[in-house]
Formats: sequence, C-alpha cells, structure tokens
Amino acid sequence: MLVGIDLGGTNIAIGLVDEKGKILKQDSTPTLGKRSADEIIDDMIALAEKVIYDANLSKDKIKGIGIGCPGAVDNKNGTIIFTENIPFSNYPISDRFKEYFDAPIHLENDANAAAYGEYIVNGDNAGVFVAVTLGTGVGGGIIIDGKIFKGSNGVGAEIGHIPLILGGIECGCGQKGCWESYASATALINQTKIAITKHPESLMNTIAQKSSVVNGRTAFDAAKQGDKSALEVVEKYIEYVAAGIVGIVNIFQPEKVVIGGGISKEGSYLIDPIIKFVRKYDYNQFFEPAKIEAAKLYNDAGIVGAAMAAKNFL
Repeated sequence: MLVGIDLGGTNIAIGLVDEKGKILKQDSTPTLGKRSADEIIDDMIALAEKVIYDANLSKDKIKGIGIGCPGAVDNKNGTIIFTENIPFSNYPISDRFKEYFDAPIHLENDANAAAYGEYIVNGDNAGVFVAVTLGTGVGGGIIIDGKIFKGSNGVGAEIGHIPLILGGIECGCGQKGCWESYASATALINQTKIAITKHPESLMNTIAQKSSVVNGRTAFDAAKQGDKSALEVVEKYIEYVAAGIVGIVNIFQPEKVVIGGGISKEGSYLIDPIIKFVRKYDYNQFFEPAKIEAAKLYNDAGIVGAAMAAKNFL
C-alpha cells in the first residue's frame, strides 16, 4: 500500500493507493494557506494517519508516501524550496513526515505528480505526453519515455509561467503576464467578476447571486444559455488556454495532451474549440497532430501520481 498526498492551494487531498494506481480510500481538508507551514504540515500528517486508520490498516503496512506540492521542490533532499500561494520556503517536508512514518518519503512537484497519474491511466504509452492542469494556478507535467521531465535542475515544466502577455497581469510568482494569470481557474473567476461589474444585467450575475459565489462554472453556465457577455468571457478564456497549449505543442510535439482541473469537466464545450485553435496555429501541419482531450482522473490525478512516483523510488 502507498499513500499519495496532493497539497494544493485550496485543498489537501490524501489517498490510500494500491500498486496499480487504484485509490482505495481518500479524504481531504481545506489547505487554509494563510497559516504557517507547520500548521499545514500538521494537518497533512493527521489526515494521512486518518486515511490509514479508516482503512483499518496500521502505518507499518505503508510501503511509501508520495507528496505532490506546488512550486519548486528538491526531490533529492525532500525540501520544498518555494511555493507561491502557501508559505513554504526551504521547508524540510520529508523530515517532518519521517517523524511520524517509517516509510520512504518521495517529494514531487504537484503538477508533475498529476501528469504522471494521468499518464499511468491515460497515457496510451505515448513517447511524449503532456498534462495541463487548470486550477488555482496553471500546472503542467511532461512525461518523456515514461519518465517525468524535470529539466537540468529539477524545476522544469513550469508551464504556467510561460510569458503570455509581457507586462500584463501580475502573477503570484512576482512576474507579469504569465500564462497562469490568464488561463487558471482563478483567472477565469476574476475575468467573470470584471464582466459582471461591467454588465450587471448578465445572466452571470443572476447565477452568482443564486449560488452566492462566482466560480469557474459561472461564465460557462451562462454562456450555454446564450448570454452574450458570458460567451465573450468564455471565448476569450479558451483563447488564453489554447494559446499556451500551442506553445507547448510547438516545442515538444507530444502525441497526447490532456487538460485537467475542475474546468476540464466542461468536456467538449472546452476541448473542441481548443483543438480548433491549436490546429490553426500549430507549426506542425505535415504530421499527425497531438491528440487533445480532457483528463480522466480529474482531482484524483495528484494523489495517484504522487503515490506511483513514490513507488518508482522504493
């Protein structure tokens, strides 16, 4: 048995995973990222222990623990170097977990972990496989010949920080105009709020008032009902997403690209126009184009990928 941990900007999700990548038991809790790093780690450890206990297992049955964390991580030393949305800086997370678990601890970038999870269940043995996750930020992972691509220093594939619009919206990383600032779920929510302010008569406003919140579905739900302002928001957002994917496709020429995160549940309404845009601007017009589709594991990808990445280091 393995434990997979997905530390996100919004939630901490933890699962008990078997050696084939099947989640047998899982639970989650809010990250509450304004707290101290120690408080967040305490919650992660407590939730991991709870998941194991709820499965009627003892901790000595766990053969490995994989942790997916946003930002820059040092896999070798088990240290979180830096994260943007939660307060970790040179934090020895593996050492903290070793105080409570007598099992190997493997730390992985969360987007890499999610990509690896998708590759395990949905990779079709692709030589080059790319996963893009549209969440609090924009994460990504690249799998080449079955291995996670990490660059020369372990922090490769930070695709959310590809410059999309120089001097544009400020990103959590401190730069301006990153792809993440335009294509994340957070960006979509901000774009929706701006549109509602400009067009209070929009159906988006009605939907937001009924649910008491503006979320990643608000503009899509209104657009599907023909709301003009919502259609403009959705079309522009999809263009932002697709433009970044064009860049990735032109560099790596992957056989397959999967798009995850909650927004991917929009299915063909999101995927079809992305495919059309990428086909139009893809440099490769002579060979088989990359296959683009929605991810299958959705929010479970990080759990599965973290656990399976840990298994590789047993």
